[in-house]
Amino acid sequence: MSGVDPYSYMQQLSMRLHELTGRDEIEEALDEIEYLFEVIPPEMQDNAEQLISLLREKLKAADR
Repeated sequence: MSGVDPYSYMQQLSMRLHELTGRDEIEEALDEIEYLFEVIPPEMQDNAEQLISLLREKLKAADR
């Protein structure tokens, strides 16, 4: 994910969040945003935490 604009990536992910239905694609997005969380400035982490929570909820729902 080098060279990725974190703000832009989070915005794109939030726009396509509703399209993520399969367990594999949800897990991939979750992995990416969790990695991004580790490298972004603290002032952007709140937005990343919200996306992480939403993705974890979708993952739980996909397991049902």
